[in-house]
Amino acid sequence: MIKKRIVKLRSLFKHYDIDGYVVPKNDEFFSEYSNQDRLKFISNFSGSAGLAIILKDRNYLFVDGRYTIQAKIESAKEFKIKDYFKIINTNVFKHLNLGIDPKLFTSKQIKNFFLKHNRITIIKKNLIDEIFKTQNKKKFPFYSIDKKIAGENHIQKISKVSSYLKKNKLDYLYITAPENIAWLLNIRGYDNPNSPIPNCNLILDKDKQFYLIVENIKSLKLVSEKKLKKKQIVDPKNFYNFFKKLKKGSISIDEQTCSLYFEKLLKERFKIIKKEDPIYLLKSIKNKTEIKNMINTHILDGIALTKFIYWIKNKKKLDITEVDAQNKLEKIRKMSSNYLFPSFNTIAGSGKNGAIVHYRATKHKTKFLKKDEIFLCDSGGQYKFGTTDVTRTICFSNQKNNIKNIFTNVLKGHIAVAETNLNKKNTGKLIDIEARKFLKRKGLDYNHGTGHGVGFFLNVHEGPQAISKFNSVKIQKGMILSNEPGYYKKNKFGIRIENLVYVNEAKKKLFFTNLTLAPIDKDLINFRLLTNKEKNYLFNYHIEVYSKLSPYLKKNEKKWLATFI
Repeated sequence: MIKKRIVKLRSLFKHYDIDGYVVPKNDEFFSEYSNQDRLKFISNFSGSAGLAIILKDRNYLFVDGRYTIQAKIESAKEFKIKDYFKIINTNVFKHLNLGIDPKLFTSKQIKNFFLKHNRITIIKKNLIDEIFKTQNKKKFPFYSIDKKIAGENHIQKISKVSSYLKKNKLDYLYITAPENIAWLLNIRGYDNPNSPIPNCNLILDKDKQFYLIVENIKSLKLVSEKKLKKKQIVDPKNFYNFFKKLKKGSISIDEQTCSLYFEKLLKERFKIIKKEDPIYLLKSIKNKTEIKNMINTHILDGIALTKFIYWIKNKKKLDITEVDAQNKLEKIRKMSSNYLFPSFNTIAGSGKNGAIVHYRATKHKTKFLKKDEIFLCDSGGQYKFGTTDVTRTICFSNQKNNIKNIFTNVLKGHIAVAETNLNKKNTGKLIDIEARKFLKRKGLDYNHGTGHGVGFFLNVHEGPQAISKFNSVKIQKGMILSNEPGYYKKNKFGIRIENLVYVNEAKKKLFFTNLTLAPIDKDLINFRLLTNKEKNYLFNYHIEVYSKLSPYLKKNEKKWLATFI
């Protein structure tokens, strides 16, 4: 089927006088997850990040280290799999003319990826859409979230951004990341499979006037709630005529999310200033209400995950598949009336599948769990007042010392992150060193970051903060991150331990506090490798898990959880 689609796509090359066509993962809103997955359609690759280039006689799929194994399994028959970072100024496509959809790329991407060695042809029609007519999905109106959930109203937030514009002598801010608009206006939507994202753009001026660029059907509720007036809604089809009526001046765009298409339109009337959207940082620092809501969300999620771990660890017969396991966890989460849907596709990998960092089991591609294999389960939920993301690695029988030792070194790294002195090590790249040091002493490592920022009832992956080798954003009070070191042995097993943490403060000192509440499998720990300090951390963590979750557990679940203390 993929071969036929590629042939069909290549049949359009002659008409547009191109040598190849570039297909990114993202849609026009540059979201991580989208209902419009053109990359999967043409390559069969289902990961959350990647880019395909289809030429007349060969095809390339660029992915990062998280997806190398997965890409080879899903797409290697038709595509050469390459490291994503090698695309930057690669000469693989030297002198070729590549076609692109300008709504799916930023000018920065085009400059970095393609302009050194080849030519680019802008094609206003998306060629994947030309060969694959998708059904028009029903569009639902956006909705507001209350100040009791968000902690601040949208007027307070707009004032903050307006002050930023005045301070930086900017007339307008063009916001192209839907999650930033969601934060600014305290709105949510139904345009994303894993996040309550409202797909739209917004123009805000220094005097606090703003216009939402979105189809009328999606703005109906916001108008009826009097959050916006009808004159503040701009249909995307009328965007060009609308901005021509605006007073000329300087406009700030984010070069990570403002497409080449919109940049060219805006350039006709405004002086373009390329700056990171200030909302990314404002949004990353959660207020007291958001933190309180996230704490309560993680109690709900912790109850579900602990019940699941008890169920799967105590099954007399392990007669379930990976899909059965993830369905069971979803069923338990749904027992909470505040649960909405998964924050990403659950990663449930047994044995060798656990070594695929972002593995996804499906009804047609799953395996039975085995007693002698370890099981990696990475999952998360969107609740009415928070977002979760947690990974636990579980065993069902006594494991070899080698696996226990690796698991314990991953745990030591996880504890080192949780116990970081943030007054001395206050950037992600400094913390990342702590997470890897125990594995590295044994010549081991993992090919992904140690942690990502997390949104408040928004995207499960949000910056600008992260714990990685390259992130130098200062860690600040109120930020939420994941803490997830791991290790993956190809075709053998995968290990990852992940909690969400938030940056707390006491006596003018910053420190991480765990949000995630779920037991860490003691059957995989070699306690002889832990220091007394690390043993105390684990003891105190499980005391907290027990004290906060036990009131909601059945007698047998409670008794079992007490064994972790």
